Amino acid sequence: MKKMWEGRFSEGSSALLEEFNASIGFDRALWQEDIAGSKAHARMLGACGILKPEESEKIVAGLDAVFEEIKSGKFEFKTADEDIHMAVEKRLSELIGSDLGGRLHTARSRNDQVALDFRLYVLKSGAAIAEKIRELVAALRDIASKHADTLMPGYTHLQHAQPVSLAYHLLAYAFMFRRDYERFASSRERNNLCPLGSAALAGTPHPINRELVAQQLGFAGVTPNAMDSVSDRDFALEILFNVSVLMTHASRLCEELILWSSQEFGFVTISDAYSTGSSIMPQKKNPDVAELIRGKTGRVNGNLVALLTVMKGLPLAYNKDMQEDKEGVFDSVATALASLEILKQMLKTAKFNEQNMLAMTKRGHLTATDLADYLVREKNVPFRRAHFITGKAVAYAENLGLDLSELNAQQLASVDESLDAGAVKFLDLNASKQARKSQGGTANESVARQLEIIGIWLVSSARGLKFAWRVKRRAV
Repeated sequence: MKKMWEGRFSEGSSALLEEFNASIGFDRALWQEDIAGSKAHARMLGACGILKPEESEKIVAGLDAVFEEIKSGKFEFKTADEDIHMAVEKRLSELIGSDLGGRLHTARSRNDQVALDFRLYVLKSGAAIAEKIRELVAALRDIASKHADTLMPGYTHLQHAQPVSLAYHLLAYAFMFRRDYERFASSRERNNLCPLGSAALAGTPHPINRELVAQQLGFAGVTPNAMDSVSDRDFALEILFNVSVLMTHASRLCEELILWSSQEFGFVTISDAYSTGSSIMPQKKNPDVAELIRGKTGRVNGNLVALLTVMKGLPLAYNKDMQEDKEGVFDSVATALASLEILKQMLKTAKFNEQNMLAMTKRGHLTATDLADYLVREKNVPFRRAHFITGKAVAYAENLGLDLSELNAQQLASVDESLDAGAVKFLDLNASKQARKSQGGTANESVARQLEIIGIWLVSSARGLKFAWRVKRRAV
């Protein structure tokens, strides 16, 4: 079959080249973006007098017909069409005639066309992921709001450190995921520029209006340099990076859920709906969802490294290497969306075992720091000396088979004369949690403020995202 670029060639493409060169097997995912961009381009050509108004509208109507064919599943994607751009243009020419259909590509190249389509996809996908992040943060907020008084050990080095609340622990993840949302929002602001009209790399001599196209498609403006426009894949790298950081945070949360659901911890019971069993051990209930999310983090990290490697040695402007930019992005986007949804549902249906958490809080001498702080604050003992005395008290408690929080006044006094009866109250686990009223601390009043911050952010982010979606829907 004839190629739209074959005028310079004296020999047809080999079947091997056709198969190796084609990208339509995966870039067909960009069909909505491709048609939206072509419609905006056609209308601009008409508005600028490059096409007659009736020609422009006939092209738009033809593109609408192609849209309906693809949407209904009637469109036949062929390897010989090479990519989604050629496939759409070819079908358009069949519907409205090759003379008029061939005019659509005036003042553009596949280079700026694919940059547009891919950028639109990334912006749309970033907004969709951001919404899923917001839903996850809301779920964490809802769970946290019920557990300000649920004591659990806080850990460093996976060793018992200080008493905290479950609310406080989950809010740490809420703030992580809020930053993830903000990274997607920041990327959108930076990359919301239209590359169409850059043509192959140097712009076009035709009297086009790039701003008109940008407005139709919901962009904030146009890219300022044509060469950069067609060779840039920063937007793709950014979404891959953003997804990698997001999935890293999700993986850390899942790692804890895996540990917490073990017999050794017993902090959480994951719903049967989000667990699996063993083919041989009837008693098993495995946290496979959390394990899969943890595993898929390596997958999305690989996609980021792959595209970084593709881009690192490319001279300007467009190179065919850049055809390898999409599959990793498509995969990472799909992975992130699926992972966030199932993680949210798993959390919402999980049962947190408060008594087990409390029991573990009574192990590991979690109020040792409080005792040392008491000696510094109330007895004017230098911290290093206070640290030594408290360490002796811990050793004494262990010799008795007790937790530090279980020692009485007499037992404390036997360790050091500075440990008088006033020290006992600082061994209380709940008092330890409540004492940390500093900004960002685990006291209830501090946790309440953190919940308020998250609540305010959820409202404001919902408004911003809805606006972004309105713009995009109107454009497409």
